Amino acid sequence: MQTEVISSRPGTGSRISSRSDALAGAIFAALLGGFLIWGVGFSHIDFVHNAAHDTRHSTGFPCH
Repeated sequence: MQTEVISSRPGTGSRISSRSDALAGAIFAALLGGFLIWGVGFSHIDFVHNAAHDTRHSTGFPCH
């Protein structure tokens, strides 16, 4: 059995990759949230409409 040691230099590019990962996550979350809001907001399916009805009215999103 062989054991392999993986080493990395601390601080080398870790700040840049964490920022880019956070930015990619934020963009993905914004796009997903926007898609869900518009998808539910303009849905003609009664179950979906009723599930989000009070939330839409409380945020001022038109649904009628």
